[in-house]
Amino acid sequence: MHPVEEVPDADWDRIFAVNIGAAFTLSRAVAAGMKRAGGGRIINISSGAGLGPSLTGIQAYCSAKHAVVGLTRQLAHELGPFGITVNSVAPGFVRSNTASERQWAGYGEEGQRALVERIAMRRLGTAQDIANSVVFFASELAGFVNGQVLRMKIIVPAVHS
Repeated sequence: MHPVEEVPDADWDRIFAVNIGAAFTLSRAVAAGMKRAGGGRIINISSGAGLGPSLTGIQAYCSAKHAVVGLTRQLAHELGPFGITVNSVAPGFVRSNTASERQWAGYGEEGQRALVERIAMRRLGTAQDIANSVVFFASELAGFVNGQVLRMKIIVPAVHS
């Protein structure tokens, strides 16, 4: 987390390559085969940061996840006539890797409690929650669901006294 004027180009480029670059490259790789097959499913993983500001404060991450949402909607429009649906799962904060564990620890006990209390379900999402959403988008139940972003958490507005 650096002020925008201190973000190195290499950091920006790496975060974009991992997030939007990978989604584009993989979509491009499967599109022709799915067209030949008469259909398919592309499911991107965006983020709550793709729908608003990021809790991480990392400008490149937030911007790249917004780009994943845009790519999802554009490819849904482009590939839909071929029976290919393109959707995205947008989880909120999930403790799933070293970086998210460091971020979680950095909130401290009070910050952790405050974050969880702002989530309507009063819990953090899990990798299994994300997987379940992907399974839905991949299933026939989502056969007419296209260009959608499944936001996985609802934030309760902070109460000020």
